[in-house]
Amino acid sequence: MEKIKMFGELEVHISTTRKEMGVAAGKRIEQIIKSAIKENGEARVIFASAPSQNEMLAYLKDTDIDWSKVTGFHMDEYVGIDKTAPQSFTKFLEDRLVNHVSMGHWYPFGGTTPSVEEDLKLYTKLLNEQPIDLVILGIGENGHLAFNDPAFCDFNDPLTVKTVDLDEVCRKQQVNDGCFTHLDLVPKQALTITIPPLLACKKKVAVVPGPTKKHAILNTLLGEITPNCPASILRTCKDSELYIDEDSYSLVKE
Repeated sequence: MEKIKMFGELEVHISTTRKEMGVAAGKRIEQIIKSAIKENGEARVIFASAPSQNEMLAYLKDTDIDWSKVTGFHMDEYVGIDKTAPQSFTKFLEDRLVNHVSMGHWYPFGGTTPSVEEDLKLYTKLLNEQPIDLVILGIGENGHLAFNDPAFCDFNDPLTVKTVDLDEVCRKQQVNDGCFTHLDLVPKQALTITIPPLLACKKKVAVVPGPTKKHAILNTLLGEITPNCPASILRTCKDSELYIDEDSYSLVKE
């Protein structure tokens, strides 16, 4: 049984299990994409890349969404990673969704031009061509949105995308998630969409299961709204929804 609560402007959906959460989030995302296509003839969507998204993506790939009318982006990527490496966020989304549907346009982030600077210019151009209908967010163990870690988070960032250094908590999460076998293998820099364009998306849906996220969810929902927990800014945003399970919600006292 799903429970729905409001924390500021943020609508929080709490499911009993991770699988139920993934299906609930998937159904809502399906609805948003179909509505955008009906209204605009297309849907522009930014996807998160993390194991937290697995159940939701498994639901989405088996829907009857007209994917030919969807333009897909993803919100972050490691600097210099081989796009065929299992840790690549491009490969993550291609393996779990893009290669299973006929997406109208799919734009990998980074590694498509001769330099990082040109990658940033290209993605800035692509993202700003038209409004983004939906961003599907994850929240990191340190509260990050995309790769906007607390030490480098700017709620008023003038850039659309940028290169960032990754803090140790963020890099350890990649080991905890099973993406890398040990910390020394985790890249120290990444490309990320910044906070303002993420929040400017028409709809924002965050999908955050599991016990390793319980402190981040506590700070997101009940802590100070601060760059020290980037996800806390969602409480100020209309058209924002958070899908969690009992494990990630477990520290929130009602």
